[in-house]
Amino acid sequence: MDDYLKQFREMISLRGLTDHTIVSYSTYIRSYLDYLSNILHKLPEDVSWAELRDFIRWLQKEKNLSDRTLNACISQLRFFTIYVLHKPWDPSQLPMRKFDAYLPYVPSQEEAFQFISTMPDIKPRAMCALMYSSGLRIGEVCRLRYEDIDRKNMRIHISHTKARQDRYASLSRYALDLLTQYWFQCGRPTGWLFPGSQKRVSDRPINTYYLSWHIHKHEERLGWPTRITCHSFRHAFGTHLYENGVDLLTIKALLGHKSLESTMLYVHLAATRFSDVINPLDKMGGIYGTK
Repeated sequence: MDDYLKQFREMISLRGLTDHTIVSYSTYIRSYLDYLSNILHKLPEDVSWAELRDFIRWLQKEKNLSDRTLNACISQLRFFTIYVLHKPWDPSQLPMRKFDAYLPYVPSQEEAFQFISTMPDIKPRAMCALMYSSGLRIGEVCRLRYEDIDRKNMRIHISHTKARQDRYASLSRYALDLLTQYWFQCGRPTGWLFPGSQKRVSDRPINTYYLSWHIHKHEERLGWPTRITCHSFRHAFGTHLYENGVDLLTIKALLGHKSLESTMLYVHLAATRFSDVINPLDKMGGIYGTK
């Protein structure tokens, strides 16, 4: 089965997908190949659609996976079937699952500032400030280079985006001041702006888990519930821009969204969404409730 996994990873690489995607896609294909070896005792090309459906049911039972995660697994099986086995994929045989969608938690503007300004360590504080003030993803922050910071034009060049398109993000004066403090205090890095903390990985960008750990430790320090993630600051950036009157097309450009549909999320998250709407019961009460 190792040859199948090797072919699978090679095809992902040939399609130009990222290293993160290669790791992600390989996760459940490895489980699938183990399932075939240890339970079905079959080669992948001999597996029926019914047996594929049995695998998904087995995976859900054994791993207690969400419907969203199972959809990711089905996508990986589709890729494997088409690009490794060179067989057609029939979505009517193994359909994607419906799942509940939840609005993400977004701290208020006051909470975001309080959280960032009270972080005791300058490095995670500067990283959080960049995520919130520029709407960056955690991976984009970790892969920033010294030359990406354009102090003259107060913008940040983002060259490793999820959409695989370069963009410029806004750079706030507050975040730049924090970034300058960090730069002087932490060795004045001129390659990766946030290099790996250990000597053996200093030529690589810092791991994303570094900031996640500091965020959760700071929540504990503040006595807050564990709700904030790295991506919460990107959501807060888009939401708070909308609350402050910035139009959706500008927010879309600043966040680097391919589709305006992605940006529409912040309309739902904004606290001011219903502030100017007159409730019909209140209106009726105002008209007919007094004499």
